[in-house]
Amino acid sequence: MKVRVTKVFTFDMAHALYGYDGPCKNIHGHTYRLHVTVSGRINDQSGHPEQGLVVDFGKIKEITERHIMSQFDHALVLHKEAPYTRDSFLPDNFEKVILLDVQPSCENLMMHFQRLLVGELPIEVTLVKLKLEETPTSYAEWQVED
Repeated sequence: MKVRVTKVFTFDMAHALYGYDGPCKNIHGHTYRLHVTVSGRINDQSGHPEQGLVVDFGKIKEITERHIMSQFDHALVLHKEAPYTRDSFLPDNFEKVILLDVQPSCENLMMHFQRLLVGELPIEVTLVKLKLEETPTSYAEWQVED
C-alpha cells in the first residue's frame, strides 16, 4: 500500500504576463504556496532510522529549496520575449531576474517546477502532485495520473 505525503513551501515572487489583456500585464507580486506531494511505501524495516516514514520531510525540503526556492523566492519572472527584458536595466539593477520560454502564469510556473523536481527526489518516492497557490483563492494543480 502506498501513502502520499506533502510538504508546503511559501515564497514571494513577482511576474508580469506579457501581452495579456488585463492588469496582470503589469509587474506585480504574490505570496505563493507550493504543495509538493510524493507517494511511496512506508518504511517497515525494523531498526532503520526512517522506519515508519515514506520519506523524511527534510529530504523534500532540501531538494525543493535547492531547485525552486533558492531561485524563485523574491525573484522577478518574465517571458523572455517581452521587449522590456532586452534592456540592461533589469539585470543591472536586480539580482534575481528569471526569463522563461513560456508565459510566467501560475499554470506554467507549476509545470516548470514539476520538471525541476522530477528525477531529483529520492528513488523510494514518486512526485504525484503539485499545487501552486497564487492567491488565497486561486491555484493550479498537476497530478501524475492526469
